[in-house]
Amino acid sequence: NETQNQQVSIALEQKVKSADLGDDLAKVLSLNPIYFDFDKAVIRSDAEVELARVIEVMNEYPQMQIEVRSHTDSRGYDRYNMKLSERRAKATIQYMIDKGIGADRLSSKGFGEESPVNDCKDNTKCTGKEHALNRRSEFIIMN
Repeated sequence: NETQNQQVSIALEQKVKSADLGDDLAKVLSLNPIYFDFDKAVIRSDAEVELARVIEVMNEYPQMQIEVRSHTDSRGYDRYNMKLSERRAKATIQYMIDKGIGADRLSSKGFGEESPVNDCKDNTKCTGKEHALNRRSEFIIMN
């Protein structure tokens, strides 16, 4: 019985998923979002676990190219947040390069606070947890 359960689990883990150009690889893989701490562009330890899965897939598909798109919450000045999101995107691709992914397969773009996942925009009262949902990176399949 134990052997059968392991075989079923392995078979389920090998389930083929399809992805199209423009899809967020993190969503295709059902990853936890890659979040950042407030006013930081440092890869958190919880993000390292999720990034390892992105790197694993990129190693399996050496032709795949990804654009890392990073975002901020709405607190702070728009211009500052744009630069912060650019630093987050660059920190994410540098992490992946350090783990062996070729720089020619990665690009980055910061979106600042332009694309929130909720209604926490300028001058909107939101909790810290609600703001945190917007401090994230996405992994858009480009090729």
